[in-house]
Amino acid sequence: MPADAKKNTGRDSQARTIRVVAALYPRALATSISLPMDVLQAAGHAAGAQTRGRNPVQFQLAAEQIGPVAVAGGLQMLPDIHLDAIRHCDMLLLPGLWRNPRPVLKRAGTLLRLLPELHARGTVICSVGTGSCFLAEAGLLDNRAATTHWHYFDEFAQRYPAVQLKRRHLITQSESIYCAGSVNSVADLMIHLVEDWFGQRIARQIESQFSPEIRRPFRAHAFQSPDDSAHHDELVLAAQERLQEQLHQRLSLAQLADELRCSPRTLTRRFNTAIGQTPSAYLRSQRLAEARELLRTTNLSVGEVAYRVGLHDVSYFTTLFQKHEGMTPGRYRRSVRGKLFSPVRS
Repeated sequence: MPADAKKNTGRDSQARTIRVVAALYPRALATSISLPMDVLQAAGHAAGAQTRGRNPVQFQLAAEQIGPVAVAGGLQMLPDIHLDAIRHCDMLLLPGLWRNPRPVLKRAGTLLRLLPELHARGTVICSVGTGSCFLAEAGLLDNRAATTHWHYFDEFAQRYPAVQLKRRHLITQSESIYCAGSVNSVADLMIHLVEDWFGQRIARQIESQFSPEIRRPFRAHAFQSPDDSAHHDELVLAAQERLQEQLHQRLSLAQLADELRCSPRTLTRRFNTAIGQTPSAYLRSQRLAEARELLRTTNLSVGEVAYRVGLHDVSYFTTLFQKHEGMTPGRYRRSVRGKLFSPVRS
């Protein structure tokens, strides 16, 4: 992601305009454009409402030529700008294409020239389904992990042998390049980006609006290249491992620092430098993530969930959960179980 978007708590994004551009081509799947647009616009409205300001998300359609573009399903979409006019955007969306993408790729010269330029400027680039072929054709996926629509796995692998095709992952990330294998997967990807840009509370709010059913979290089914989110501070890595191991127990900063033979001040400083969070904030985010998973997939009571994640005060757990997720644990559980067809495991 762009440097100014990494580790965002939501405050910075609300103060600036986030420009999202979708490349529009004939036979594009309209939902691969409209669904991300709806999710991001809703997140922008939520962020704007919190600060009583305007929607910070600006969404535009860009095409090789200005004029109506016939997309899949017989619909027509009208681009706002020419692809050549793009000088900067925070995110570029590459839609999925209906059936064989080759005819469209042959007419995508402007986009193929533009992609390396935007990538070099730090633009987040997201492809949907066969939209990953644009990235592969431009050479941006060479020696990178990527995925595409399952129907084109073999053809994709044959045409782009330098790409590390991940057939078992619905989403891949390599630095600022994301590939979603389907329209359903891009919804999960957008929630992930919403959390990066606007914070957990808005992400959970938007997730509950668009996906009131059990979904797997982004990190549960996404392939992320090791160097993408990794840092190289061995002290912090050891601390993260220790915190994850002791997620269900009480562990103070002083105890953790003592185990790692450093001062609490040094540990906090290096944590902030490596991952943009304090140790306590990191532990809290891990506990909340585990709590969400337990609420989704088990019949444990709220009190038992709180205990399992190391928060023995149920009242405090409920308050903390509501503050970060925008709803109580009970309401969250009801919202994500709206489409369960069989009993969950206990």
